[in-house]
Amino acid sequence: MSDRFSAPTGLSRNTVIAGSVVLFHVAALWALQAGLIRKAAEVVIPVEILSQLIEPPKPVEPPPPPPPPPRREITKTPPPPRPQAIRTPVPPPPNAPTGSVEPPPPPAPVAPPAPPEPPAPPPAPPAPPAPKLVEISQGQTQYIREPRVVYPAMSKRMGETGTVIIAVYFNSSGIPKRADIFKSSGYDRLDQAARDAALSSQVTPIRQPGANEATVYLLKAPFNFTLSQ
Repeated sequence: MSDRFSAPTGLSRNTVIAGSVVLFHVAALWALQAGLIRKAAEVVIPVEILSQLIEPPKPVEPPPPPPPPPRREITKTPPPPRPQAIRTPVPPPPNAPTGSVEPPPPPAPVAPPAPPEPPAPPPAPPAPPAPKLVEISQGQTQYIREPRVVYPAMSKRMGETGTVIIAVYFNSSGIPKRADIFKSSGYDRLDQAARDAALSSQVTPIRQPGANEATVYLLKAPFNFTLSQ
């Protein structure tokens, strides 16, 4: 019995499948003719195209940070001046004597500025070396012109006598350049007369070894004053 029923069952299954395929094609053909497939395509295709064209929204970039506020320069205001107490003048009592207030003394005059100091003078040139001094005796020279001794008349009347030694300074030509009192007679008139006589004299030129034109020769010349003159 099983063999008898297997053939019809297989035949009916194939028949059903084939019939279903035919029926699907017939239905599709009818739907195409009726415009249902076109509408489905119009509905499906735009949705797919829109899904492709519509891009996801780009992330919104954050706005740039605002610029920093301008820096304020803080200026320190000086503190307000402190209030100062004002002394209220106290009126004098009614019986107090009133006197005039002396005006303040005038300001002292301002001294003018001191003038600038003059520039310091240049240093003086070095002094020449002191001339060489050579002492000579009366035997080393001779008088060309004898001293002219004048006895003071007052000294004669007063009886003044004595010896004066004069230090006479000669140059190399024998001319006296200076005369000093080396030893006094005790009387000024006699001393001055002897000095004048020494300056009026002249000796022979003097030549000494190692001397030059600047050499000075010292001669101590005595002068005697007696009343027998």
